[in-house]
Amino acid sequence: MKECSKSISRRMRDPNFINKYFVGTGLDIGGLPDPLAIYQELFCQMGSVRTWDWDDGDAQHLKSIGNSELDFVHSSHCLEHLVDPFVGLENWLRVTRPGGYIIVTVPDEDLYEQGEWPPTFNKDHKTSFTIQKKSSWCDKSINVFDLLTSLGDAVDIIKIELLNSNYRYNLPRYDQTLTPIAECGIEFIIRKRENGETGVVSLREPDMEVAENMRIHLNQYKDDMDTMKNSNSGKLPFTNKSDL
Repeated sequence: MKECSKSISRRMRDPNFINKYFVGTGLDIGGLPDPLAIYQELFCQMGSVRTWDWDDGDAQHLKSIGNSELDFVHSSHCLEHLVDPFVGLENWLRVTRPGGYIIVTVPDEDLYEQGEWPPTFNKDHKTSFTIQKKSSWCDKSINVFDLLTSLGDAVDIIKIELLNSNYRYNLPRYDQTLTPIAECGIEFIIRKRENGETGVVSLREPDMEVAENMRIHLNQYKDDMDTMKNSNSGKLPFTNKSDL
């Protein structure tokens, strides 16, 4: 039920979606009938986004898309339909350029499936997801942490969030995604590391040139800190009880 649309308002409140994640050319996997493309004008640096669905081929392999073609990949509630989400995410990473982002939403098994498997709300779900559990009531459960760490040093994990802000825990078992507010999901965002980043302790060269104007301001921050410390020399922190 319009899960991409539900996400738009909260994503617009996060400047990273405008300035980092939805920038350039993207692919919206499993986007029909609620594609990200209809909200393109709300993300001013989104150049274009293609909707990939049944008629385009298997979303697990994306065979017609070459390596590193896309600035970002977005998917709302598609990964759980794949035969192998690990293979699927590897291919989504494959088509993303170094430095690009993958933004994915999947249903949380406790908020959505609510203890029932095989699934009853959407019978095409092949996997359930949880952020991290020692054990699950579902034998097809995948920990998102395990899924993302399986990609190794190829990615930075930027964000993992349980989308439960509008979830009503006092309702009886019910598919709350049918309501206009509840997302019942997990959103994760990963960044594909640039070529040469993997295993590097520092991303900056020690003799990296810094513009004079930038050096002035960065050094002023250091000077301000030194001034503050010197002005309180000999005083223990949080002991000054004098009148303000």
